Amino acid sequence: MHRFNYTLNPIEKAQKMGQRPLLIWLTGLSASGKSTLANELEILFHKEGFNSVVLDGDSLRNGINKDLGFTENDRTENIRRTAEIAKLFLQTGMIVIAPLISPKEVDRLMAKHIVGEDHFLLVHLDTNIEICEERDPKGLYAKARKNELLNFTGIHQPYEKPINAQITFRDNFNIKEAAQAIFNEYKGYL
Repeated sequence: MHRFNYTLNPIEKAQKMGQRPLLIWLTGLSASGKSTLANELEILFHKEGFNSVVLDGDSLRNGINKDLGFTENDRTENIRRTAEIAKLFLQTGMIVIAPLISPKEVDRLMAKHIVGEDHFLLVHLDTNIEICEERDPKGLYAKARKNELLNFTGIHQPYEKPINAQITFRDNFNIKEAAQAIFNEYKGYL
């Protein structure tokens, strides 16, 4: 397959926007705070004059990835497609925030490889399962415990904690402080 080499590159596009393209990958168990943090982070980027987009796992699974289940192969494909979409946004100079469980280290490394190491920031929300089950806004843990929902990460499927996350937040972290810490890390890339 032949790809056309366009003249403008992502760095030039991002410089015109006054920012650097970066994929901020938020990983953690269901109900660890990924989507809430992504929302807060997007608000902060907007307030500070940066352009960002959130590729939320639930939204993707209701759209482009709705043909995928939760088998090991489907989870890997979900991560691959998300990384490929993120790469397209990065090529426009955007900051991309991707809150996905992404339970396997090999899949997170694949995402990093797809977008490029220089454009990937891994953030681990290391919230213990007891706190996640207490929050459980969708009732997923309860369904998984009753085997009404199979292949659920943390119950039926393992979650592999990242080996090399650039930032880690534990348990009952403050969302606003976490968003500010990620924003500060991003500004260090400029």
